[in-house]
Amino acid sequence: MNTTLSVSLSTRSETEYLSLFLNHAFQSNFAIAVWKLPNDKTRYLVLSRKHQILKPDALLEDLSAGFLFAPFDRSKERIYLEADHIFRFTDGQLQPPQTPQEITSLTWLEEFLKATPQTTKSKPFATPRKNNSPATQTDFTTLVKKGIADIEEGKLQKIVPSRTKEISLPQDFDIVNTFQKLCTAYPSALVSFVSSPETGSWLGASPEALVSVETKSIFRTVALAGTKPFQEGINLKSVAWTQKEIEEQALVERYVISCFKKIRVREYDEHGPKTVIAGNLMHLKSEFTVDMNAINFPQLGSVMLELLHPTSAVCGMPLESAQAFLKDHEGYDREFYAGYLGPVNINQDINLFVNIRCLKLLDNGALLYAGAGVTEDSIPEHEWTETEIKFNTLLNVLKNQS
Repeated sequence: MNTTLSVSLSTRSETEYLSLFLNHAFQSNFAIAVWKLPNDKTRYLVLSRKHQILKPDALLEDLSAGFLFAPFDRSKERIYLEADHIFRFTDGQLQPPQTPQEITSLTWLEEFLKATPQTTKSKPFATPRKNNSPATQTDFTTLVKKGIADIEEGKLQKIVPSRTKEISLPQDFDIVNTFQKLCTAYPSALVSFVSSPETGSWLGASPEALVSVETKSIFRTVALAGTKPFQEGINLKSVAWTQKEIEEQALVERYVISCFKKIRVREYDEHGPKTVIAGNLMHLKSEFTVDMNAINFPQLGSVMLELLHPTSAVCGMPLESAQAFLKDHEGYDREFYAGYLGPVNINQDINLFVNIRCLKLLDNGALLYAGAGVTEDSIPEHEWTETEIKFNTLLNVLKNQS
């Protein structure tokens, strides 16, 4: 296998290539995904001509390499960006091929560059504004109070209402620049940009892993909840969490364990909870690991994905009651917010994350999304503040485009 990069391909930077591929996708109605995994300097890009609707019973383990994008509502269709071309970038440069598919992709790229030395800048796939206005502070705190009342009446254990914030984008807004700044600002997140004619364009920096399968043998998931602003220099071991925050995270833990019990998986390792940093925020996090070979369960990733989504961290408990509450009272369609996304069967790994700390591009702006975990100890005004803090994950980067 030829693992060198030709001179013609090594002269352009990551920034130039990402801009080139994005414009090509927008002009050609291709789907595209660009991402960086947590604590990984490598950035990946997939171009997909034949993006498809995934069948409900499709198994992750059987899919060819690509990128999965699923909505919050389980009854709605999942979009799979099957990879026609895969590219990797490290330290700002296109990387030599490591697989036969990457060799094919680089051969295509050389021909593409000869035929298209320059492309004009094109608008991304954007979503028109909808008539419903984002919730006001009064609207949202009223929703939280309703959730607390239902918890006190025994209808719910926990509920995670969310809201949107519509913003205008800076004049100098650039997708590639923003993606790269998010990668730098949030090294421990899945930073991603996903765009297709069917889904519109979504940008995010998610700290919450949903399903991870390493080399078809090690399964991982997490229970992430509780939110505090991060302060530089703080000792994570000394962070004091309230009873409400501890209980909120414990509910997510119990939800994950209940999913294991449903399929009689008892051989899992649990570590945590511990305080972790997620950009401008801190959370309580527990990690779960299963040796799939030891329990002879090669399809554990697909089975647990079906059981976990939507998790109690973004929906609530009990699941059906929480879903009904949000459908009746939240007042808007979450679409792909609080769904899941990530690469599938690239380098023999699956890495799916909950789509939080994200935005959707509108015709002339963007729509930000954030939710707050509500328990019986919640204070409505504090939950509003929590969503404001979460919006800042992206706003802090958007305000600093220079």
